[in-house]
Amino acid sequence: MSESTVDGDETEPAVDEDEAARELLVDLVETPSVTGDEDGCARLLVDFFEAHDREAWIDEVGNVRAPADDGALLTSHIDTVPGDIPVRVETGEDGDDQLWGRGSVDAKGALAALAVAAVRTGASFAGVVGEEVDSRGSLHLVADRETPDAVVNGEPSGWNGITLGYRGLLGGTYVATSESGHSSRPENNAIQDAIDWWNRVEAEFGHDEWVPVFERVTCKPTEFEGGSSADGLSVEATMDVQLRVPPEYSTDQVRELADGHLANGTVHWYDAVEPVMESPRTPVGRAFRGAIRRAGGDPRLLRKTGTSDMNVYAQEWNCPMVTYGPGDSDLDHAPDEHISLAEVDRAVAVLEDATERLLEP
Repeated sequence: MSESTVDGDETEPAVDEDEAARELLVDLVETPSVTGDEDGCARLLVDFFEAHDREAWIDEVGNVRAPADDGALLTSHIDTVPGDIPVRVETGEDGDDQLWGRGSVDAKGALAALAVAAVRTGASFAGVVGEEVDSRGSLHLVADRETPDAVVNGEPSGWNGITLGYRGLLGGTYVATSESGHSSRPENNAIQDAIDWWNRVEAEFGHDEWVPVFERVTCKPTEFEGGSSADGLSVEATMDVQLRVPPEYSTDQVRELADGHLANGTVHWYDAVEPVMESPRTPVGRAFRGAIRRAGGDPRLLRKTGTSDMNVYAQEWNCPMVTYGPGDSDLDHAPDEHISLAEVDRAVAVLEDATERLLEP
């Protein structure tokens, strides 16, 4: 196996000079863009569009905007999770070049492919910020522009896969307080109240193992603090929780069921993202299924157990949409995150084909 690095004084990665998506992707992956610090990559995207005679700018929240033909809006997120993975291209014995680095899969592979396809087809483009934390970029986008005719959201699906569904998210903080007392007393303290409530919530949404994860409400506590108050007069418990919501439910329905199990304490629900499930028979679904077949693939229709900016778009925009992009989503946020550059090439070809059909009058 041969390897090349992409640091300034080292050998450049072995990619063809005419592969615009590869070059842009390497530049993007070389440029850190952890949530909240996306400006460097945003400027790279603006430069890329301006170099191809397209107007582009960075808006007030940090999104890259390159509007054009709204027959299709191609959009992906700029930010990544933290993690220092040395950026390099490794060439296997089969000649398949793999680009390593944080964000190569989630989601700079899709971001670069969509940007190139937007330039080549004349479709509208937006690179959004904050997807890994609060989706502030996509939330601003839906509030600040008109609804496009179709949306292609960029996340890894594999070059021959399209993602049609995502579960929603309900996040909240449970808080309880009880009088302090000796631990030998039989009455519940606030910590026990918190545990009891959460056990009842988990039982409410319990499923047999044969039920697919996508179709379940799954419940996760993400942080817990409990113990005596500073003055020693009470016991306090605080628990942050997340519930993933399948399309069978709305977040309001899940919240009502969870609140119904409260005996003591209260919950401040601070985050609600609705689930989304699109049909493969919409114009955008048909365009991608056809493009994948014409590229020699057998289309895979995917449902993801997490959430994405597609949830935000579907909640606010009444238009058909899919999520598409190169890369193996099992490598999202992973310490060995890497992507096949040949797959990026194939994804660009599929995107161009599908987008051109969406832009036809």
